[in-house]
Amino acid sequence: MKPNKEYTSFGQFYPFYLSQHEDKTNRRLHFFGSLLVITVALVALFTQHFMLFLAMPFAGYGFAWVGHFFFEKNKPATFTYPLYSLAGDFVMFWQILTGKIKF
Repeated sequence: MKPNKEYTSFGQFYPFYLSQHEDKTNRRLHFFGSLLVITVALVALFTQHFMLFLAMPFAGYGFAWVGHFFFEKNKPATFTYPLYSLAGDFVMFWQILTGKIKF
């Protein structure tokens, strides 16, 4: 499903974002990518190895893009809506943690 309009708020965008993450394996890869990003950020902060922050995009997007290209078979929303997509990753992560979205 391609976006058929310009989204002017995250609330408008998020249903589209979820429609791009219907495949369970894709959602799981996003979840683990987000978890890895959080882990890398915490390790960087606690160890003061701030160069680790440079690994965060690779950790998160690496998992997510595998999910999109090989399982969901769609183009990641990151390419069109980078900030909304990043927010969507963490909202979906939280909703999986809290059981609102099936894992």
